[in-house]
Amino acid sequence: MLLDMRGDQRDRTTPGSWGRVACAWAVAFALLHFYWALGGDWGLSVSAGPLAEERPTWFVAVGLWGVGALCLAGGALGWLLALPRPRGLAGRAVAALGWCVCAVLLVRGVAVELLLLSDTGGQGVDIGPEQRFWTLVLWNPWFLTGGLLFGLAARKFARATDRSNRTA
Repeated sequence: MLLDMRGDQRDRTTPGSWGRVACAWAVAFALLHFYWALGGDWGLSVSAGPLAEERPTWFVAVGLWGVGALCLAGGALGWLLALPRPRGLAGRAVAALGWCVCAVLLVRGVAVELLLLSDTGGQGVDIGPEQRFWTLVLWNPWFLTGGLLFGLAARKFARATDRSNRTA
């Protein structure tokens, strides 16, 4: 009993706090994409470059509306990670999706950061200095932050179940 109390004191976050933060992160990113899809341009030119000016139909449909919808799905996943974990396949599926989103966001953030820092594309890639700067200091850290949030949420989600299984 004394060991359980010490464990609770070290882990001061509530069971769903990381899931709620991951949910908020995803919804904020979704709202930004919907703003851009509706014609807003603040921040889009430094993240999408020439596509922001041209706005081809495929880019608006897939890159803005589609990514916004995926972000809302991520928000729903974050919310599920904030809830008590159900037993069985449903709980394992939510945890696995949380870890998958974590991995995708971290890989995206690290891979693009490394590609830009190493200038692998050379002069053939049409990325201006301003776009490179903002991608390195804003967008990639944003993806890394999201990956860490979903990883923490998935970890907390799994640990809450482990504790309840040990006490049952």
